[in-house]
Amino acid sequence: MLPFSIELKPGLPVAEQILFAVKKAVVVGQLRPGGKFPSVRVLSQELKVNPNTAHKVVAALVAEGVLVTTPAVGSIVAERELGGRKERAELLGAELERLVVEAKKLGLELDDVQAALAAHWKKLGGR
Repeated sequence: MLPFSIELKPGLPVAEQILFAVKKAVVVGQLRPGGKFPSVRVLSQELKVNPNTAHKVVAALVAEGVLVTTPAVGSIVAERELGGRKERAELLGAELERLVVEAKKLGLELDDVQAALAAHWKKLGGR
């Protein structure tokens, strides 16, 4: 059984869905720093995805610093090294731009986006 929950949806890239689910699990505390992460084989079997896709996901998580791999232990959730507030906020640049573009495409106003963001923030345990 996987230490995070995911429901794969058609029409969206599988690897991106898995990456998002893992990052969300880290944020909400479902996956804790130092915790063991499933192997590529287990990830592939449990999610019924191609082993190459599972490997791509693990490699991306390692590249982003979410996971650390060691030959003897395997993959574990990395300790988060947080920079200053400004540096952390800058990491969201691309995602925020995507959000703004999508909101504008849908004809949403800034107030609508802020309300939706606040609702999701609270849902994930934010203050």
